[in-house]
Amino acid sequence: MKKLLQLFIFLSLLVSSAFAQNKDYVRPSAIGISFVLNDYITPQRIRSNSLTSVLNNKQWAKIKELAPGVAVTYFKGLTNHVDFAGTLMGSFVTVPLPDKPASGNDEFLVEADASANFKMTTEKYWVQPYLSAGVGVSKYRSYYGAIIPLGVGLKVNLFDEASVFLTSQYRIPVTKETNNYHFVHGIGVSGNIGKKKEAPLKEVAIPATPPKDSDNDGIFDDKDKCPDVPGVADYEGCPIPDTDRDGLNDKEDKCPDVAGVARYQGCPVPDTDKDGINDEEDKCKDTPGVARYQGCPVPDTDGDGVNDEEDKCPGIAGTIENQGCPPIAEEVIKKVNYAAKNIYFATGSYKLLSKSNKGLNEVVKILNANPDLKLSVHGHTDNTGKADKNQTLSDNRANAVKQYLISKGIDEARLSSMGHGQDEPVADNKTSAGRAKNRRVELKLDY
Repeated sequence: MKKLLQLFIFLSLLVSSAFAQNKDYVRPSAIGISFVLNDYITPQRIRSNSLTSVLNNKQWAKIKELAPGVAVTYFKGLTNHVDFAGTLMGSFVTVPLPDKPASGNDEFLVEADASANFKMTTEKYWVQPYLSAGVGVSKYRSYYGAIIPLGVGLKVNLFDEASVFLTSQYRIPVTKETNNYHFVHGIGVSGNIGKKKEAPLKEVAIPATPPKDSDNDGIFDDKDKCPDVPGVADYEGCPIPDTDRDGLNDKEDKCPDVAGVARYQGCPVPDTDKDGINDEEDKCKDTPGVARYQGCPVPDTDGDGVNDEEDKCPGIAGTIENQGCPPIAEEVIKKVNYAAKNIYFATGSYKLLSKSNKGLNEVVKILNANPDLKLSVHGHTDNTGKADKNQTLSDNRANAVKQYLISKGIDEARLSSMGHGQDEPVADNKTSAGRAKNRRVELKLDY
């Protein structure tokens, strides 16, 4: 054991000194953990027959025949292409020892080794295949031994901070009476615990060049705050600004903080009457108006102080109180109301009686004398009979009055009629006098 330890120290020093020159892409220190499988069966078959025979006859050990274990490895880069790897592995396995009785049960095997990984690529690349060789020691039951691990591996870098590695080693026993030939296959992950060394930047001599003017504005790039855009000296090589982004630079813009148009020297189109419609679109630019009349006020056709949009009689001068219509003379209203009270129908019918004609003819005279007036006829009944029949009767009676007026030459467009049935009584329907008042026609003038 003492000689084996001396050999291990010598090999470590030899590898460290032999590869300590170039360290541009050296692996930082890392700790890895891996899952391993020990195979003592396949090497015995190879040594009993041959590698060719084992491969041809597929005599290698199956997964279920392998003994699992766990390994912890410390990695340290020595040069760009050589890493040191120190591994401690433990597993429960049955080691076939020559001239020693088998216990019949798996027992704990611990192995420690120090190896050098000879990489085919550097840490510059994310994949590194490598070969490994080293020395190690083992303890199985009460037996100590020495081993020489030889193998191959593949490391895949992950984001320069971690890696995945796969290994396959053939472990040769130096002390054959305390260990045996076996394969160890493993897969694991490692994480860096040291800083990765970056390749030093090489100083490159830059030849002296004449001052550059990329935008050809006469101001050299080292003094040009806008080296890729032609500008002026007053603005240190940058263009004259356009603060309001209206296409005119601030020196030519009379309104540099408000977007405008060129024909007004950068100012907005004026709005003289401040009605929100600029003068170019305003047909009444000195008088506040509205957009729907192209900047002019809403018209007042009859000049009565009520604009056409609010005037119920836009073609006739009226009063504000009557919404632009002229007031209807009290005498006219009385005549119409008198005529309404003297409209008579046959009982239970909508046939007009002739004694209604005098009052209705007076209404015709009023409408002819006032061509802007309109008339609405409203029919009402008492509550005698069914409501739906009363509604129909009131409709028909109101229409009969309307048709009489039409027959006398009044334009139908000036007339309207509607029935209200028994729904709007003006007296008590429990008395005959009250029912008589409720059976009525109302005439209403309007514009």
